[in-house]
Amino acid sequence: MSVRTATPDDIPELVRLREILADRMAQDGSHPIDEHWQEAYADSLKERLGSADTAVYVVDAPTGGLAACGIGLIFGRFPGPTLPDGRCGYIQGMTTDPAHRRQGHGRAIMSALLDWYRDGEVRRVDLHATSEAEPLYRELGFVDDGYPSLTWRSRS
Repeated sequence: MSVRTATPDDIPELVRLREILADRMAQDGSHPIDEHWQEAYADSLKERLGSADTAVYVVDAPTGGLAACGIGLIFGRFPGPTLPDGRCGYIQGMTTDPAHRRQGHGRAIMSALLDWYRDGEVRRVDLHATSEAEPLYRELGFVDDGYPSLTWRSRS
């Protein structure tokens, strides 16, 4: 197994894996899922693949397609006491196809993403975890940061 950077040819598979994650996340929460998000997701991937603030890593499935993927993003905030340069990371879309789980793909992708953040000197990385993935993230050093994670969503 090897982790590689995603290419534009991977976009249909990245959308498929994101659909799997959306279904899984719906089991843990009550977030409404928009019916037509896939095209916007694919368009966003086309725009951001290869950009300096985005890393998309994948593991190929032995029979074709992708076994797993993960996305790292870097955002700018105002500098502060714990973020002197204001840059922070967010990991999104960590997904392993159910047929390829428990083979180390997620761990390998997370390691590649964390190396990417370290190389870029990003000092803080956040993520949201499914109940199944939380133990892996904690093992890799993710902790509760002492502040509640709160979300506001527009009703329209």
